[in-house]
Amino acid sequence: MRILQLSSDWKWTGPAAPMLELALALRELGHDALLACPEPPPGVTGALADKAREAGLPPRLSLSRGRGIDPLRDGPDVVQLRGLLEACDVDIVHAWHTRDHALALRAARNRRRQGRTRLVRSYKSAETIPAWPWNRWLFGPGTDGLVCVSPGTARRNQRLRGGRPVLGVFGGIDLARFRPGPPQEEVRASLGLSAGQRVVGIVARAQRHRRFDLLLEAAARAMVEDDRLRLLIIGRGTHIAETAVAPAERLGIADRVVFAGYRTDDYLDVLRCSDVFTFLVPGSDGGCRALLEAAACGIPAVTSARGALPEIVAAGETGLVAPERAEDLAGAWLSLLRDDARRAAMGRAARLRAERCFGREHLARETLALYERLVAPQRAREPAVDPAS
Repeated sequence: MRILQLSSDWKWTGPAAPMLELALALRELGHDALLACPEPPPGVTGALADKAREAGLPPRLSLSRGRGIDPLRDGPDVVQLRGLLEACDVDIVHAWHTRDHALALRAARNRRRQGRTRLVRSYKSAETIPAWPWNRWLFGPGTDGLVCVSPGTARRNQRLRGGRPVLGVFGGIDLARFRPGPPQEEVRASLGLSAGQRVVGIVARAQRHRRFDLLLEAAARAMVEDDRLRLLIIGRGTHIAETAVAPAERLGIADRVVFAGYRTDDYLDVLRCSDVFTFLVPGSDGGCRALLEAAACGIPAVTSARGALPEIVAAGETGLVAPERAEDLAGAWLSLLRDDARRAAMGRAARLRAERCFGREHLARETLALYERLVAPQRAREPAVDPAS
């Protein structure tokens, strides 16, 4: 099968990683996976196109950079995309954002009518798709197959589908890379962590809606009970000074909060310094990729009940789901940090769950089954080919 992954966003954002992992896993399963996306602005590195080339999947088509839907501006992209679909005889176009979804609808209009190409859309949020008139069309007749970030999200979005196929599957990660391993002492030391200190880690962009107020208040409460506790914040953000640094100082815990910043080459090593992982509000990726990575590393989690979090964490087995109150969050952290055996058992269970549900091969096989379901009617209509001819 020939499958085009289509993104109109040039940035290496939350949804970009599962898209690339899916494409690579489809190739490993023997399918022809293609990619089309914009190039980054001059001088910018580490964008989606760069990551794809590093992984051996260079973009086959460069879209223009732009936001929103603009029929006039997007005309040249539609022409290019239509040519690629014809030249490569693409079976599936898998769109990941609304702009590229609209481009695919225009470019593949005739091929969809003829049953030669099917259009799949991934919806990156775990929230229910609003039932606005535009959405009812776009995610109904305008989408042959819909992929949601969790089974529960898929069930909630069935109402927009009118009986059309919908899949709920967790995002795929590289289980060979993200695996259990002891924290490296030199990495802990570089973060200012000493022996005997217990670490609650979080990976999140410092944004106002990510509940850093709750995170830091809970940390302050927990640190009163256990002066060995340290909070490790991995990530960056334009507003990090006002959303995290200044509040930590006001609460008197700045010396016990580690701001590790945005990490690339040593991200895995820094993540493994966490004894307990925590996650409160999903960001641009409703699939909560960092939580999947922590689970694959055998780190138990404490989360809120937002979005897909209570589906990703098996409460009481791979972690805890706590109410969004500082005392409850602090209590959940402390209950795991004080019980080494329970924490270790949950970590092992988290890894096993990751192997069952969070690997990129699992994502690829589940998504491929959806693709096969969509193209099967057309294949059934195609005349049989005589092998001897």
